[in-house]
Amino acid sequence: MPLFIQNRELGRINSTAELFDKCPHLQENGRAFRSKPLVDVDPKCLLYVQQREFAATTPADNCVSVIGSDDATTCHLVVLRHTGSGAVCLAHCDGSSTWSEVPLLVKAVTSLSSVCKEGRLELHLVGGFNDESKTSHKLSLNILGIVFNDYLVHAFFQLTLLFSVFVEINDAVVEGNHRPVVYGIGVNVKTGDMFPSSFAYKGPAEELRSARTFTGGQMADVYDSSRGLVKIGPCKWSPNLDIAFWLSQDDDTILKYLSTSPMAEPPHFVQHMKSTIQFLLQHPDSDSLFPGGQPQLYHRAESGDWERVDKSYSSTPISSQP
Repeated sequence: MPLFIQNRELGRINSTAELFDKCPHLQENGRAFRSKPLVDVDPKCLLYVQQREFAATTPADNCVSVIGSDDATTCHLVVLRHTGSGAVCLAHCDGSSTWSEVPLLVKAVTSLSSVCKEGRLELHLVGGFNDESKTSHKLSLNILGIVFNDYLVHAFFQLTLLFSVFVEINDAVVEGNHRPVVYGIGVNVKTGDMFPSSFAYKGPAEELRSARTFTGGQMADVYDSSRGLVKIGPCKWSPNLDIAFWLSQDDDTILKYLSTSPMAEPPHFVQHMKSTIQFLLQHPDSDSLFPGGQPQLYHRAESGDWERVDKSYSSTPISSQP
């Protein structure tokens, strides 16, 4: 799939610096985006995407107005949107299996746009910074490189990179340490507008979803837009009492060994890791969380909160659900 910037096809690039040299407007757009103030999002209209998850929907969705994700340090938040259908997908990529993940995002958006004869795909990348190990830089190039792969060709779609806020553009030095400027974003699914944001609410099933990632779960689609359902799992992990070791360690040790960017993590990182480990110790057998091997399902209740429902609910058309 050819990558276009300002209606001009971009050849292969070898570094993010080269990209910004060839396309200085990306720097301008990126700096303008990162200077925007954080936008507060009402949890009652939010679909939160955790690390190694993605979700896609359309403007017709009555359950979700904003898709959002945050806590991205070396991770990248990838947004794909189709200009014709308005279908949009947000993914939180950490580099674990980028070559197999990006095609899933393309498929999610194109499948929701199959009846639309006009339009193009727009790509937005946010995340990463000038980390010492160059993890961010490698992930940026991997994501951009994948769009040139033959197996991603879609005859009716042109992919346009609108703006990038990653690595050099998203880097700041605070007390001598490099860290991201933008850690999180929201996407208005009705309009396609994007904005910096942070989210106190990271549910539903925040600890379960974190446990899935912690134990090696791969990129997962967590939303069925046709039903308005968040779907988690089934997940699979084995009992591992040895992880209790981390609960007795100090913050510096946890940051050093459980983070790709110890000096750039948000303040709640250590507590988040401890809560995830405690959840795994409380639920050593993952099968107990998924009776009959079925996923956990959540719908938007009348209160606006995500509420767990049984499997039978998923067979009911969304128009007839409460």
